Amino acid sequence: MFEKIPLEGLDNASWLRLRKTGIGGSDAGAVCGLNPYSSAMKVFRDKTGEDTAELDGEAVRIGHDLEDYVARRFTESTGLKVRKSNFMYRSVEYPFMIADVDRFVVGEDAGLECKTASAYNADKWAGGGIPLHYVMQCYHYMAVTGKHAWYIAVVILGREFIYRRLEWDEELVRRLTAIEEDFWNNHVVPGIIPLPDGSRACDEVIQRYFHTAEKGSTIELVGFDEKLRRREEILNSIAKLAEEQKQIEQEVKLFMQDNELAKSGSFRVSWKNIDSTKCDVKRIREDRPEIYKAYCRASHSRRFEVKAAQGEACGKEENGTGINQVA
Repeated sequence: MFEKIPLEGLDNASWLRLRKTGIGGSDAGAVCGLNPYSSAMKVFRDKTGEDTAELDGEAVRIGHDLEDYVARRFTESTGLKVRKSNFMYRSVEYPFMIADVDRFVVGEDAGLECKTASAYNADKWAGGGIPLHYVMQCYHYMAVTGKHAWYIAVVILGREFIYRRLEWDEELVRRLTAIEEDFWNNHVVPGIIPLPDGSRACDEVIQRYFHTAEKGSTIELVGFDEKLRRREEILNSIAKLAEEQKQIEQEVKLFMQDNELAKSGSFRVSWKNIDSTKCDVKRIREDRPEIYKAYCRASHSRRFEVKAAQGEACGKEENGTGINQVA
């Protein structure tokens, strides 16, 4: 059983706020750890933060604009008619599960998910394959709507059109629902941060929750010595690799000399002239302090720094960006 939430007349900001009230199909793969482009931490940030910025990027725009085209190609290929729905669906039994489906298949107990893919990702669809996060998306929609089959159709840009059919799998739906329930009730609702995953989204969540340190406070560091030693090893490796990278680039530049472009059978290298203008902040501060003060904006952040017991700095991270430097 599900509740139907009307979408007709709903502005985009309201729709984005509505998405925050539950786990949607595009979130399912990330919550399960199967989405290479997202993570449980990113979903946590999106559901608990106040930001309602719309998803952007050219891939998102192309997918949205070509949805009707993919649906038409599906009808042409299968003879099955499809219809849009002006509703969002929410599970009655599991109200944290919501679904904003692309199409329902007329005359079948089934739905349709429309996708576009780059030719570079064609191998992920080869041999009957479907990217796993899309599989989870389709089963999420089945779990919410009760439909016992879901088609997924994809136009691989410039190459081919493919469609697949997924059948109801009771065990998979049960496990997916349990994972989403655990994530929603044990993380999103109480505001408990999931395990760190090294992503920028994780940095943003930690900064949001712990943006100010209590001055002078200290806590005993327990259980992290081995991880911090490993961190130091990683920093040293990064420094060595960065030096090697720079050396290769210098060798190529020395070979190119005054040339703007260099080509081989495998690579195209450019070393172009770039003209830029920068504001001399120091001079403005000295010569026109009133202007500097008027346009100066204070910011707040916390600096993460690790030192060996004897006081030797191992590395630091500034502004929560995740960029580490060897001190």
